[in-house]
Formats: sequence, C-alpha cells, structure tokens
Amino acid sequence: MHGLGNDFVVFDATRQSLVLSPEQARFIADRHFGIGCDQILLVEPAKAAGTDFHYRILNSDGSESAQCGNGARCFLHFVREQGLTDKESLKVSVRNGALELQLQPDGMVRVNMGVPNFEPAMVPIAAETRDTSYRLMLDEGHEVEFAALSMGNPHAVIRVDDVYSAPVAELGAQLETHSFFPERANIGFLQVLDRGHGRLRVFERGAGETLACGSGACAAMAAGRLQGWFDEAVELALPGGTLRLEWSGEGQPIYMTGPAQKVYEGEVEI
Repeated sequence: MHGLGNDFVVFDATRQSLVLSPEQARFIADRHFGIGCDQILLVEPAKAAGTDFHYRILNSDGSESAQCGNGARCFLHFVREQGLTDKESLKVSVRNGALELQLQPDGMVRVNMGVPNFEPAMVPIAAETRDTSYRLMLDEGHEVEFAALSMGNPHAVIRVDDVYSAPVAELGAQLETHSFFPERANIGFLQVLDRGHGRLRVFERGAGETLACGSGACAAMAAGRLQGWFDEAVELALPGGTLRLEWSGEGQPIYMTGPAQKVYEGEVEI
C-alpha cells in the first residue's frame, strides 16, 4: 500500500502470530532482494482499553518508529478491506499514544495525529529550555536553524527558499544522527508559499527521504504556525502528492487528511 508514494508492506497480525526481527524487517523492505518499502506496518489486536487495534511501524533499517501518518491512512483501508472491521472511525494505539482515524465520503482518511509537543525533554533534544528555533554548527562550519518538536516521534523543521534545490540528503543525514537528537530525528525541509500553502520534503529517521511523511507534514504545520507563517488550514505539497493539515493552536491536536492506496497482495516466506 502507499500514501502519496510513501509505501508500506502491511501484515495482519491479528489472525496469525507474527514477530519480525530487525534482520527480517530489513529483508522485507529491501527493494532488490525483498518486497521493498519505506516502512512495515503491523496490524495487531487491541492492547489498550477503548481502542480497536494496535499499530506498529518498522523502518526499512529494522528500527521501530512510534508514529506514521501516511501509514495510518493505509491502516484504516487495510482493516476494512480485510474484513477485520466495518467501522468508518477507529481508535488505534501506537507506541507513544493513540490515533483516531476517520474515513471520509470521498475515500480520503482524516487522522487525529495528536497534540504536538515542543518541550525539549519530550522531543527529545539536547536543550535545557524550549525555544521557537535552534541552531547547530555542522560540518565545514555550516550553521543550520530549525524548529524541533515531537509528533509522537522527533522532528526538526528547516525553512528553505526552494525545496527542490535544498540539500535534503546531505543535511538530512547529518541532522538525523546528530547528538542534539539522542533518539535521532526526522528532518523536514519546508518552503512556505503563502499562509495556506507550502512545499515539503522529509528525510525520515531510519528510512531516508520518502515521497511523503504524514507526521513530518504535521510537524511542518505546527512549526510554521508558531512562527507565524501559516493559518489554521494548510495544504502541503510533498513529492508524492498533497496533504491537508488543520491546527487551531497549542494544546490542540493536528488533523491530517489524505489518500491511501492498495497496490497488491501477496505472500512472503521469512
């Protein structure tokens, strides 16, 4: 499945016992020797009261992620197509909280992505006090300024003049593993077009640059809103397509709306 080109291998772990090692996850995600994907999604039985399912995300490098917005939209379509539920609205637990998913009349999925957290200890980042932006000196004396926040997973958001020419691979790799981010981070490169539109590319933790990143789009919306760049509703164009974000302000959840697409079904021996 994919959400705007951010692609996933999705497993039903409610009707079969499934535990994947990091090595097995890397094999599945390998685009030459395995199936090929950005992330692996595991649909598991509910573990928390008041939820319908549990949702796990494995990155292509075998590490586990706590959040994936594009995957969440695929999750809803998957469980309905597989006959695991007929509900149009679901609440699913993830490693760091819960998501609320709602199928729209046009087939789009609206996701309550939760409340963004800017507190340094919660992102986490190596800073003692919260600020609207931070600065780091990277290789060869290059200084970079960015916002930092958590959407259930850590994000940095850099404003750029032109997202197409931004050094996503170079800066993304340096910042993802920088000691400022003790749990690594997703690195977003945001171009603001006007108060309701922007362009975004994201270098994802454990996966590299992807065609779209739902939690990264939410992070860019939150950072841009606090900086005074965006209004309450924004459309962000990513390489794989456009997401709609809504956020009324601090202490409130961000809502993300976008598509999900099934590509094919199959079997794999692991």
